[in-house]
Amino acid sequence: QIQGFFDIPVDHLYAAPVMYEYLRKKNIEDLVVVSPDAGGIKMAHAYSEVLGCGLAIVAKRRKSATEIESMTLIGEVDGKSVLLVDDLTETAGTLTEAARLLKAQGAKSIFACVSHTLLNDLGIERLRKSDIDELITTDTVHRSAVEGVNITTLSVAELLGEAIKRIHNNSSVNSLFEFNGARTS
Repeated sequence: QIQGFFDIPVDHLYAAPVMYEYLRKKNIEDLVVVSPDAGGIKMAHAYSEVLGCGLAIVAKRRKSATEIESMTLIGEVDGKSVLLVDDLTETAGTLTEAARLLKAQGAKSIFACVSHTLLNDLGIERLRKSDIDELITTDTVHRSAVEGVNITTLSVAELLGEAIKRIHNNSSVNSLFEFNGARTS
């Protein structure tokens, strides 16, 4: 638990264990986890450690807050299945541009794991036209079905319910975020 801007302890809850379980069952071969930007490298590294696969990063240079000047891949994805990981998407700009770059660099399939998928109209249109084969997300944000986009929505209800129970009983929530002995956050 952390304290800072609140008068009460706050636990940061992660959707990663739900994602890991889904990906483990999916058993994707020749997988490389890719962070779509420098800010996501810590999360991408955690995914690659837990899934036992390679790691790459897309470095982007921006013209402005909303415009990307260039993107560069650091790592190898040729002939590999790629998993882009991000915490949130609304316009899907970074995800779809990263996917375009990864496909151009020889990725054979592209999956994206996003904890919170808001998706405005622009994001939906970008995903329809993108190289992303499957968008894996959670039910933290209600969203109607999106025609033309392969979205898999995973429930975090059990994870959140267990966290609430543990907090109520003054128990630790740390073990909820361990997967095969590795810390997932």
